[in-house]
Amino acid sequence: MTTPTCRACGTDLTHTLVDLGLSPLANSYVPLDRAAAKDPQYPLHARVCSTCFLVQVDDVVPPSDIFSHYAYFSSYSSSWVEHAQKYCVTACNKLNLNDQSFVVEVASNDGYLLQHFVTKSIPVLGVEPAANVAKEAEKKGVRSLVAFFGKETAQNVAAQYGQADLTAANNVLAHVPDINDFVSGFAAVLKDDGVATFEFPHLLNLLEKTQFDTIYHEHFSYLSLYAVEKCFELNGLKVFDVEELPTHGGSLRIWAQKANGTRAETDRLMALRAKEETAGIATLAAYEGFDAKVRKIRDDLLAFLKKAKADGKTVAGYGAAAKGNTLLNYCGIDTGLIDFVVDANPHKQNTLLPGSHIPVHAPDSLKDAKPDYVLILPWNLQSEIMKDVSYVQDWGGKFLVAVPEVAVLG
Repeated sequence: MTTPTCRACGTDLTHTLVDLGLSPLANSYVPLDRAAAKDPQYPLHARVCSTCFLVQVDDVVPPSDIFSHYAYFSSYSSSWVEHAQKYCVTACNKLNLNDQSFVVEVASNDGYLLQHFVTKSIPVLGVEPAANVAKEAEKKGVRSLVAFFGKETAQNVAAQYGQADLTAANNVLAHVPDINDFVSGFAAVLKDDGVATFEFPHLLNLLEKTQFDTIYHEHFSYLSLYAVEKCFELNGLKVFDVEELPTHGGSLRIWAQKANGTRAETDRLMALRAKEETAGIATLAAYEGFDAKVRKIRDDLLAFLKKAKADGKTVAGYGAAAKGNTLLNYCGIDTGLIDFVVDANPHKQNTLLPGSHIPVHAPDSLKDAKPDYVLILPWNLQSEIMKDVSYVQDWGGKFLVAVPEVAVLG
């Protein structure tokens, strides 16, 4: 078998972070009429590059199979829309954006972010590969181009619409198999003094909090500041500022410019570099033992659910999230242990979760079934979910999470 190589620097990948076995595509929800069919399963093996320390999974499925028709709509999370609105205010103030500026978002989804610039009369363009999602953005007044982003698309955007003062790319840097082509696109689409921002879950949190369920096939890479700076150096960008954010279990927002940009590096950037260095992010030792911690979460969750079942308790899930599908499939959990999952997104309702084939219902199903436990699968939205369905506690129901450890929340 040929040894895979790092998608950023080309080094042979000989070190494993965690091998999660075979798993279906995490966002490929199953129509009810395909309940009897077996879902395709693919290897889900996360490896560490010993040179640039980019953590990555093997390429097993073309992006077009994952993203051309997509079930994730950002606007169904009110906290995420609020996060985007605050970003708009920050960016406008920091960069003095006005109606003569031009903002491009890559992976613009349903317009959850660019709509806030539109209300300020700032010209925008969303680049979104999923036509069904881009259609929703257009309804919000967000001009959208249905395309995968890379250097060629960037050059076409610059030629047709002009170069950008600001580009935003939230939770997409991890989603591209050819990360070098993707990053080089931002150098091509930006004005000489333009700024690119990227948000992504911070690898340091994945390691320290055992967030293994954020590993799935559409997340090709798992990113530290160290690995991102190495990649940017190869592709015409450099970081000048960074923010640590609470989103998605702990994320980074990096602010970058072209390689010849003149913005000075901030104290925040230098502090985060030091923080990663202290954690040993550029040493293989930092990644050892992760697999054992993952197995403990699996064993503890299965033990809890099996005891609940033996005691005559019922369990439902909240959130038909991709991370939940990684968790359920790795643990081998199906309708024998969890009766159903609810989700506020109508595009996911009346489907089955991939692999486990647990049915997805509307949230009101919780009121009818009155489960003893509700397992919150998107733990990053724990507070929002517990508030939205606080009525679970009216019948004595309790909330449950599995990551970073199995815990009953009340």
